[in-house]
Amino acid sequence: MKKSLLILMLLSAISAFGQDWAKARVDKSPCHREWVNLKSGSRTVSAFVVYPEVKTKAPAVVVIHEIFGMTDWVQLLADEVAEAGYIAIAPDLLSGMGPFADSNAVGKAIRDLPPDQITADLNAAADYVSKLPAANGKVAVAGFCWGGSQSFRFATNRPTLAAAFVFYGTGPDSVDSIKAPVYGFYAGNDARVDATIPKTQEMMRAANKTYDVVTYEGAGHGFMRAGEAPDASPENKKARDEAWVRWKKLLRKL
Repeated sequence: MKKSLLILMLLSAISAFGQDWAKARVDKSPCHREWVNLKSGSRTVSAFVVYPEVKTKAPAVVVIHEIFGMTDWVQLLADEVAEAGYIAIAPDLLSGMGPFADSNAVGKAIRDLPPDQITADLNAAADYVSKLPAANGKVAVAGFCWGGSQSFRFATNRPTLAAAFVFYGTGPDSVDSIKAPVYGFYAGNDARVDATIPKTQEMMRAANKTYDVVTYEGAGHGFMRAGEAPDASPENKKARDEAWVRWKKLLRKL
């Protein structure tokens, strides 16, 4: 591995885990937030729930974390969803596992999660949030990085989803069972993921499914997180801001 690539990977990991700025913003939020325990078969899944300050019952969004796990930024993202007017629930898909020595250990643990367990945990989160007294029953899913791929896959397993928002994640092997519209948010400088988009578009088109893709030029993978960090590049910040405008507009259609 080239030294420059190794340095970039280390900086990315440091950026993802060094999130005091995200925690500080969550701590100042006026939105009510709480941790709940969900039953998922024999598992107990810990989930972070944030409520919007609204007068009427609200739709809900299941937030799926990155390959880095349940970080402070994931909690901030959930809080921002609530600030926009929606109930957010972010399940910790590594619940009951760990502790982990470092980011590599977290990534390996997430990589090895059984797909059926992921689906069951996400269903537990969606079932819980849909039945809250403050919820109107509509549930969408949004995922980032690894979670972006999982949000797309969850749409194949839960036909009642109102929408799936895929942030720089790859598509599933089959799309025939998808009922919800899928909206993709991709980075222009992310060839690993972007190279998979044409095949997914072809599959979705052939199956007569909605798959609306926007690519943010100049941005890198993870721009929703990197774009609001104190050291955000202009390209990532611009992509993050533009993606939020689009996402909020789509959320209003729920």
